[in-house]
Amino acid sequence: MWGLFVQIFPYVIAYTIPMLITSLGGLYSERSGVSNLGLEGLMLSGYFATAFFIKLTENIMPHGICIVTGLLAGIICGMLFALLHAFASINLKADQTISGTAINMLAAAVTVYAARMITGSGNIPILMGIVRNDIPVISKLPVVGPLFFARSYWSSWLALGIWAFSWWLLYSTSFGLRLRACGEHPSAVESAGINVYAMRYFGVLMSGALSGLGGGIMLVTYSGEFNGSVAGLGFLAIAAMIFGQWKPLGILGATFFFGFFTTLANVSQVIPALGSVPTVIFKIFPYVVTLIALVFSSKHMSAPAADGVPY
Repeated sequence: MWGLFVQIFPYVIAYTIPMLITSLGGLYSERSGVSNLGLEGLMLSGYFATAFFIKLTENIMPHGICIVTGLLAGIICGMLFALLHAFASINLKADQTISGTAINMLAAAVTVYAARMITGSGNIPILMGIVRNDIPVISKLPVVGPLFFARSYWSSWLALGIWAFSWWLLYSTSFGLRLRACGEHPSAVESAGINVYAMRYFGVLMSGALSGLGGGIMLVTYSGEFNGSVAGLGFLAIAAMIFGQWKPLGILGATFFFGFFTTLANVSQVIPALGSVPTVIFKIFPYVVTLIALVFSSKHMSAPAADGVPY
C-alpha cells in the first residue's frame, strides 16, 4: 500500500499546484477588497496563451527557454483579462460578481474561438512539457525523498516559492498590511494617505498573473494541450480559498485536500482495495466535506470585511 501511495503522490502534487497558485491569486484580489469569481477565466486565458506561444516557438527555441517564455505569456495574458475586471470593479464600480462571471464567459469564448482559428480543431497540442527529474541526494532520503523530491517538476518548487513569498509579503511587510487593510477598512487606509485604487489594482492584477501561471503550469505538466477547458480548477481554487479562510496556510491545506481526492478518484479503478468503491464517492467527497466545514464555521469566517464592496 505504501508503494502505491508513493507512486500516485507525484500526481497529487501535479494536480494540486495549478490550483494552489490560482487560489493564491484569488487571495491577493480578495484581500485587497475585490471579489474575483473570474479565476476560471483568468486561468483559461493563461492556459491558452502558454499553449499558443509554445506552439509557435517549440521548433525554434531551446526547450527550457520555450517553456519559461510560454509561462510568461500566460502570466501576461492573465493580467490583461484581469485588467478588464479591475477596471469594471474599481473604476466603474460594477457588481463584482457579474464582472467575474463575465470574465469567465469572455475568456472561454475568446480562447476557444482563437484556438479554432489557429488549428481548426480548437485544440493546441505541444510537443513536450516540463520533464520530471529527481533532485540529487535529497531524493534518496527515506520517506520524504520518494514523496517530495523524486520525479518532481521544477514548476512545483516555483509555486511553493511563490506561496512562501506571498505569506511573507502579506503578513510581514507594511505593503502587505496596507493591502489587507484595503479589504477591511478602505476609508481608513485612504485617510492615511494610501491610494486604495492602486492597491486594489495590484491585487486584481496579481490574481490575473498567478491564475494565468496556474493555467500555464497545468499545460506543461499533465495536460499537454489546450482543449478549451481547465476542468473547473478555477472554481475549485475559489472553494479552496474560502475553505482555507483566506489565509496562505489554509489554502495550501485545502488545495492539497482537493488534489488528493481528485487524484484518488482518477486512479481508484486500478487499485484493487478501492475498486469496489464507486468513483463518484471520491469525486464528491471534498465538496461534501467543504460544505459541512462551511456550515459549522460560518460564524467564524475570516473573509475581508470590505470584500466585494465598491469604493
